Amino acid sequence: MKAESINIHFLGAAGTVTGSKYLLETGDKKILIDCGLFQGLKELRLKNWEYPPVKAGDIDAILLTHGHLDHTGYLPRLVKQGFKGPIYGTNPTLDIAAIILNDSAQIQEQEAKRANREGYSKHSPAKPLYDMDDVENTLPHFKRIPPARWLPLFEGIKVRFSYNGHILGATFIELDINGKRFVFSGDIGRTNDLLLYPPLKPKKADILFIESTYGGRFHPDESKAIPVIEKLVNETVARGGSLFIPSFSVERAQLLMLILYRLIKENKIPRIPMIMDSPMGSDVLELFHRTRDWHRLSENECFEMCSYFRVVKSFRETILIREDQDPKIVIAGSGMLTGGRILNYLEFHAKNPQDTLLFVGYQAEGTRGRKILDGDKSFKAYGKRIPFNMQIAIIEGLSAHADHNELLAWLNELKNKPDRIFIVHGETEAAEALKLGIKETYNWEAELPELYSIETI
Repeated sequence: MKAESINIHFLGAAGTVTGSKYLLETGDKKILIDCGLFQGLKELRLKNWEYPPVKAGDIDAILLTHGHLDHTGYLPRLVKQGFKGPIYGTNPTLDIAAIILNDSAQIQEQEAKRANREGYSKHSPAKPLYDMDDVENTLPHFKRIPPARWLPLFEGIKVRFSYNGHILGATFIELDINGKRFVFSGDIGRTNDLLLYPPLKPKKADILFIESTYGGRFHPDESKAIPVIEKLVNETVARGGSLFIPSFSVERAQLLMLILYRLIKENKIPRIPMIMDSPMGSDVLELFHRTRDWHRLSENECFEMCSYFRVVKSFRETILIREDQDPKIVIAGSGMLTGGRILNYLEFHAKNPQDTLLFVGYQAEGTRGRKILDGDKSFKAYGKRIPFNMQIAIIEGLSAHADHNELLAWLNELKNKPDRIFIVHGETEAAEALKLGIKETYNWEAELPELYSIETI
């Protein structure tokens, strides 16, 4: 490679919405932006078990846009493969990553044990992708950096992390490499979010990587979702059922808690038991108390909101709650039904047409959540096929991702036309829609890179 050229390896979230990993190879340095886990389709999930097409030990540093599993979940695997460098992120991002990675490892260990005990895995023995020890070996690599400041990374390379909404600690990343500006959007948040502030916007980008999760799709305002939730709760309780909400434990779960707490305070829904069943979610609640600069909640509202919920940590407690037939509201991970405590509830309740399953976030292709939304009347979990007869509802206005118009607006403070624009982190239809939107709005051309492709700048 010529000294002045830069190679970009698209190791994830290209042509798909999961597994974010982008490797910049410049001179003698290799920098990885995000290190996410593939989720959803089986052919994607299998890639988590493959060695990436670059040696882990050759990567000099990792930069994290935020803490979600599809942006951080491969870190323990990469460390296990030989990565020895620093992993940079904001304070909340690294705190959330630690919570999520420990939760992910624990779930994988538990599922491997159950598969081996009940004999439903084709692997003998079934093993986790990584375990708690691997996570423990990963955390010492974490290096905390402040947002909104240019920091030297290597000779001729500096970096800045800027507030981006979406979840606590989320940022877009700017890399200045010998005067050329690379901008990685990460996941862009909403303009009007009940919990978080609006995303900041880049002012310059020579090479731009922009997510497209909701390309071509438009969210209603979050406030319009509140009466829909009110109606769903009241209708479900009136028929003697319970409301189950699969939710990402970071930020969306807290937003749901805030909405339900306010509805009860205003006497718009009955005061029935409300459960936050996520060890990870409870840890994130503590993080909300410590990160006042990153969100809108006052300290008093944060404490009062939490007092309305029973926060579950013990799996034994989960089993007792799921067997109780009285109406209740349960928020539990994972958000796309790919694992977590929500499956334990559905194992018991999925047959009951009196209960409601409410989706409040994006359901990636190939996930149980997407299949149920597409009409499947059963799903596979714990080695068995479980009939599904619950009521289904979906509210897209509560997504943590910018919609089509918000994605386009995120570009409107750029003072230059980027040399290259790569549309990533989206399914093909969404990416194509955003490409068209960028052309129509700015008259800029954009590209849709393929997974494992390499571009030279």
